Amino acid sequence: MNRRDCILGCLSALTSFAAGLSPAQAAPPTLLVLGDSLSAEYGLAKGSGWVALLEQRLAQEKRALKVVNASISGDTTSGGLVRLPALLKQHAPAIVVIELGANDALRGLPLDMTRENLRAMVRLAQSAKAQVLLLGMQVPPNYGPDYAQQFAASFVTVAKEQKVALVPFFLKDVADVPNAADLFQSDRIHPAAVAHPILLNNVWAGLKRLLP
Repeated sequence: MNRRDCILGCLSALTSFAAGLSPAQAAPPTLLVLGDSLSAEYGLAKGSGWVALLEQRLAQEKRALKVVNASISGDTTSGGLVRLPALLKQHAPAIVVIELGANDALRGLPLDMTRENLRAMVRLAQSAKAQVLLLGMQVPPNYGPDYAQQFAASFVTVAKEQKVALVPFFLKDVADVPNAADLFQSDRIHPAAVAHPILLNNVWAGLKRLLP
């Protein structure tokens, strides 16, 4: 056998081997979380945030999915929009969970800008063939009823326009309950570890339909 025939034979064998790999042996699809401090384990022990808990639940249910947490404390929708293209290129995710917007409200950024940034991030993810889950946020009443209503509606509007899955209020049963103070850290902004299983349940309700 000459050198050329040897190379062709090896390539053929490798191709046959790859074609014969079972789904369990193939690389699992990636789930990318693009968020802020609510997803970045701010003030928490490593492994106690909802994203880490999501990894544990996926493993328990024997769902082959790699979780990449690209959340950064303090990030806004503008920051997420800047970071997303490189993340999509690097990880080629099958699912993108977008948890951004709270810091836009804290900084008093224009609602139109927040909506457009959310819309642009969803479109970028969709153009990369990823399914999208948008986590909606709400602001406290002291922001004023009009602003609060429009802010919450921004997530609903973008989800409907772009036809993506939505969790209407990421902090449901955490920020809107009588004992809310017990579920937050001392800064009254970031959920305590005890609240993160609740956050995971909120996310799971919208995410499970997208899972392979």
